[in-house]
Amino acid sequence: MINNKRVLIVTPAWNEAGAIYQVIRELRGELPGADVLVVDDGSSDDTARLAHAAGAAVAHLPYNLGVGGAMRLGYRYGRDHDFDVVIQLDADGQHDPRYVPKLVDAIDDADLVIGSRFADRDNDYRVRGPRRWAMRLLAAVISLIAHTRLTDTTSGFRAANRRTIELFAGWYPVEYLGDTVETLVYAARRGFRIRQVPVAMRARIAGAPSHSPIKSMIYLGRAFAILLLALIRR
Repeated sequence: MINNKRVLIVTPAWNEAGAIYQVIRELRGELPGADVLVVDDGSSDDTARLAHAAGAAVAHLPYNLGVGGAMRLGYRYGRDHDFDVVIQLDADGQHDPRYVPKLVDAIDDADLVIGSRFADRDNDYRVRGPRRWAMRLLAAVISLIAHTRLTDTTSGFRAANRRTIELFAGWYPVEYLGDTVETLVYAARRGFRIRQVPVAMRARIAGAPSHSPIKSMIYLGRAFAILLLALIRR
């Protein structure tokens, strides 16, 4: 229990053997009242074994489906096991579990809460170039649809209440960025209340993100495509 709610933390993981053990041990230490489910997204390394050794329940996907496919399984698990809140938290260590109670508190006044990297001006997290342009465009359009100011619509640090768990257990996109952008558009159009709380990001425990100009431009193009798809779909 966290703040009198049954909380499930879902961590989608694909080949995260370098980080997953430390991430789960930190979760268990910081949030002993929460259940932790690692969705092994078709990993070819020791991700599943290390997650289990660290104290998490582990669900296995037979091949890599991406974050969307992994989270759909996580939401179904949350629905079937009657959790009040499902928290999505990355497996690379960038999301600080000390912010989880803050997301759980905010769910009292919302159906879906986003942990925003940009909501606090004192936060030193920065994104530049085409990637930042895409994030700003997405945030502006989805803020209009959701009737509230959102600054970080691609954040993968989120909390969902029972109503949203039920929605996402039955429908959840697997396309690139669909798990972030399209889910927000889909929920907002159905009258779900979406809010954000400021969070800080940390460096990855293992691996390194790619920020090459070419990949940033690809990201921008994909962001436009998924936004258009989200606005067309009903």
